[in-house]
Amino acid sequence: MTDHPPPSPALLPAGMRDLLPPDAETEAMALAALMEVFASHGYGRVRPPLLEFEDSLLAGNNAALAEQTFRLMDPGTHRMMAVRPDMTPQVARIAASRLGGAPRPLRLSYAGTCVQVSGGVLETDREVSQAGIELVGADSAEADAEVIAVGSEALAVLGLRRISFDLTVPPLASTLITEFGLPEPDRAPLLRALDRKDGAAVQRHGGALAPVLNALLLAAGPAARALEVLRAQPLTPGARALADRLAAVVAAVERRAPGLRPTVDPIEFRGWRYHTGVCVTVFAAARHEELGRGGRYVGPGGEPACGLTLRPELLLRAAPARPTRSRLFLPFGTAAATAQAMRAQGFGTVAALDLAEDDLAEARRLGCTHVMRNGRAEAL
Repeated sequence: MTDHPPPSPALLPAGMRDLLPPDAETEAMALAALMEVFASHGYGRVRPPLLEFEDSLLAGNNAALAEQTFRLMDPGTHRMMAVRPDMTPQVARIAASRLGGAPRPLRLSYAGTCVQVSGGVLETDREVSQAGIELVGADSAEADAEVIAVGSEALAVLGLRRISFDLTVPPLASTLITEFGLPEPDRAPLLRALDRKDGAAVQRHGGALAPVLNALLLAAGPAARALEVLRAQPLTPGARALADRLAAVVAAVERRAPGLRPTVDPIEFRGWRYHTGVCVTVFAAARHEELGRGGRYVGPGGEPACGLTLRPELLLRAAPARPTRSRLFLPFGTAAATAQAMRAQGFGTVAALDLAEDDLAEARRLGCTHVMRNGRAEAL
């Protein structure tokens, strides 16, 4: 028999991690700043539960989330429950059920933790934080633009200004291919070629539609140029309607947020599983991971909606470092009124629980930045 040492209590499942001081406080403060921006634009906060019954959470279009969902059995009802991998479907459910009678358009915000079976391509975290907004009951370019503009303002509060908002229309490619009447055997390989940005394969499988599709592939970039290419192409009626909506959204974004310079990839559709119109992905300069994404979809009961979900922990990696709260050591016996006054000035006070031989040494040992001496805070 071999004796194996017990696992370390610090060992966590793959993709899970503890967030320690000061990072946890920094994230909480950043999250509060995001939510304040959302609230200032009239988005009321909701808080869905971490667990729901599986047949509710994964109903309808949400079935696309099944492969990223942890499941467990409710010992009380013996029904299967699911841990949310994404908060957007929950907010849509709340809008359609508990807030079904609320006036439209309905503006909702949310923040919380989600758990996914596996991390994304560029990350390993399985426990992820989300903060976002949903605009329910409005189907217009102005609604799409509002979500993008509010998201941009929220990012600016965190000091993120070199941000790219990349717009796309996931249904455009499939709509164009279907309405053009391309033979069924060619459709799947053509969509794969478009997904891989493989112009040669598009040429092989696209038939008479290949020149149009390759032109759209090459159009990705600044919005003005991409829209010019779209206008020049002989699109089918459904595809033309989607392209016109994209142009209207770009114009609305430029009116609401003149400093934004959105880019457009008209043929991108990877990862957009239930979206039906213009969508957006958010990136920061010189970083590869997505800071957020969102777009237009149809909620329960066929209600139009659009939204944007941001990832606070990724935002903080890209944002300038935020100052942490200064820690002030209070020698034993410091008056409560003095301590309160220092907290009102923004200090985090660390009160000695008994007399210390050396207050300065004790302050340094406890990670303080200041010490209370002669009635005022002195920097260490």
